[in-house]
Amino acid sequence: MPESPAAAPEPPYLAGLNPPQREAVLTTEGPVLVLAGAGTGKTAALTARLAHIIATRLAWPSQILAVTFTNKAAREMRGRVSAISGGAIEGMPWLGTFHSVAARMLRSHAELVGLKSNLTILDTDDQLRVLKQLIQAANLDEKRWPARQLAGLIDRWKNRGWTSSQVEPGESEIFANGRGAELYAAYQERLKTLNACDFGDLLLHMLVILRRHADVLAAYRERFKYILVDEYQDTNQAQYEWLKLLADPRRNLCCVGDDDQSIYSWRGAEVANILRFDRDFPGAAIIRLEQNYRSTSHILAAAAGLIAHNAGRLGKTLWTNVGDGEPVKVIGVWDGPEEARRVGEEIEGYQRGGGSLDDVAILVRAQFQTREFEERFIAIGLPYQIIGGFRFYERAEIRDALAYLRLIAQPADDLAFERIVNQPKRGLGDKAVARIHAFARASRQPLLLAAAQMLDSDELTPQARRSLGNFVADIARWRDQASKLPHPELARILLDESGYTAMLQADRTAEAAGRLENLAELARAMEEYESLGAFLEHVSLVMDNDEARAGEKVTIMTIHAAKGLEFDRLFLPGWEEGVFPSQRSMDEGGLASLEEERRLAYVAITRARRQATILHAANRRIYGQWTSSLPSRFLAELPKEHIEEETTMTGGESLWRAQWSERSDPFAHVAALRPQRSQTRGPGWQRAASSGNFSGQPERIIEARASAVSLGNKGRDDLSLGQRVFHGKFGYGTIVGQEGNKLEIDFEHSGRKKVLDSFVSTD
Repeated sequence: MPESPAAAPEPPYLAGLNPPQREAVLTTEGPVLVLAGAGTGKTAALTARLAHIIATRLAWPSQILAVTFTNKAAREMRGRVSAISGGAIEGMPWLGTFHSVAARMLRSHAELVGLKSNLTILDTDDQLRVLKQLIQAANLDEKRWPARQLAGLIDRWKNRGWTSSQVEPGESEIFANGRGAELYAAYQERLKTLNACDFGDLLLHMLVILRRHADVLAAYRERFKYILVDEYQDTNQAQYEWLKLLADPRRNLCCVGDDDQSIYSWRGAEVANILRFDRDFPGAAIIRLEQNYRSTSHILAAAAGLIAHNAGRLGKTLWTNVGDGEPVKVIGVWDGPEEARRVGEEIEGYQRGGGSLDDVAILVRAQFQTREFEERFIAIGLPYQIIGGFRFYERAEIRDALAYLRLIAQPADDLAFERIVNQPKRGLGDKAVARIHAFARASRQPLLLAAAQMLDSDELTPQARRSLGNFVADIARWRDQASKLPHPELARILLDESGYTAMLQADRTAEAAGRLENLAELARAMEEYESLGAFLEHVSLVMDNDEARAGEKVTIMTIHAAKGLEFDRLFLPGWEEGVFPSQRSMDEGGLASLEEERRLAYVAITRARRQATILHAANRRIYGQWTSSLPSRFLAELPKEHIEEETTMTGGESLWRAQWSERSDPFAHVAALRPQRSQTRGPGWQRAASSGNFSGQPERIIEARASAVSLGNKGRDDLSLGQRVFHGKFGYGTIVGQEGNKLEIDFEHSGRKKVLDSFVSTD
């Protein structure tokens, strides 16, 4: 009797996959949505699916479109598929990010949108330069309508797939009293003239081409037999429409994502794209990856209980074979400094027990929260690293504020002067600053005194003199106030009165809001030191900390930056109303933003492998005032059987859980967390004006040159009345007056001017 044929060996790419993962690999035809929970091996399933399509000859590598959101993810996918498919991935040209794939397409069809194939892709600086030119050409005040705000609006419109003609009237009203769409159209025309596009154009131009040119759309539909999308929950409206157009009529579209991890709405992501997948593609297979390979049961159950409070989700239940592990620890502390001390003690104990600092992370909701941990760790000698950003005192806005404070404390600090003399913009161009430098070198004076002395001359244009006069007078006034006001209040005043706060408030980006929070935290940090000098000395010592030394380090980062990462030991501080969930986010987005904040909390907890500790403080110092903090509503949503609570405050868990169980309004915000400050002149200005200390016209306070730096202004001995001299700007002339180092000269072609003697020669 003949033997039955031996079963074909299983392909190596299927080895080790669980049943749902195998289903995601083998379900090749028709629309497929793979709901991949945190830590469930979605990358393994996605790369195995690619390998399977290639190995079974369902399509050639060049007939597969695979898109990701980051170059890192694209490289990882390419490497994995290459390893399990014998290098076939090398012939897969359409694997990359949305932008890289769209750019390749656009260069082949650029003429259809008025461009050439050798188009230039503008970076952010170039984009802002073009927009500033257009704003000026439209006779708009760039301070009132900043280019960065317009850039953010245009990017948002492009993320929605809108050309300038599709911008809704209500949206156009946001900028320059209804001129937003007009400026958007002018910007696009200017880019065509430059044969350029920005990153938003890469996808938008291709979307326009696919909408208007049926032959191009048909060619790509014929080319791409299979389409795969990673992190589908992060797609915006333009990306969604682009994919939908290309997927028809075959509908061989496989999207991998997790609705519970959609946390990028501020970048244009639409969680609705994944929630409506089965409606957009009727008959779609929904495959849930629920076996988690990362975390313990207690951690997963705590996260699941929290995210279950969101209404907008498809739903899944994560489970693991790793074991129960430890319950999620919830610790209540008295204030922020105690929070940092407690975390430091816990980490040191973990290290003494043999744990590696490389396995420890602190995830914060906002960047300003890192400061107290940084300073505590420096004090106790605990190595740390900031991922996805700068150390607190290295951030640009903090360095700017410190430069103001340094110049007030030490007027001869030329480095501080250089940094802030035109920050925010005061209309002092490079030429004006260069002339200040030249005079300071020639007269051997600090820049601030040199600037003050130049105010009585014609060396600078009238506009530059006015701007410089305001700046010098401001420094003089703040130096006077430094001896009368608490130094934290002085910092808040100078940030207001210098226009720095207003500059950031006019910038409507999420980054600007975070920078304002950092400045508020800086002022709060100053309250711990008895004087401005003591604080600046402390900052110098902190900055001298050698962060680059080799060895293990604790990782500090935001929750957004931690998506996709995992750590054995995790600390989640600041779980209080107004901090997490973010008050600003809820004010701007209502219930939708609350649900995204909850998804962010879910992402935070699921970064932990073995231990997760959540902390909340009863008191926070916000804008210089101690404020009682209400524990985050998310704490009350954690299932009690999976958490272990510890508190040093009266009432403990039962108190905060009862507080939230009695609340029917999910938006009973803690308004006290956001006291409003003046956006024009600060309280220091108002006090000084009312007391008669100055007239309210800072450009008139030229006494600044005397109080700023106590150096002399002796004139040159080789000059005298009636002498013929030469000036590099005004030409030849005759000295008709002299006072110290200031000369009055009748120039042959420029008339009578006041100049400084260091700028003239007797040759």
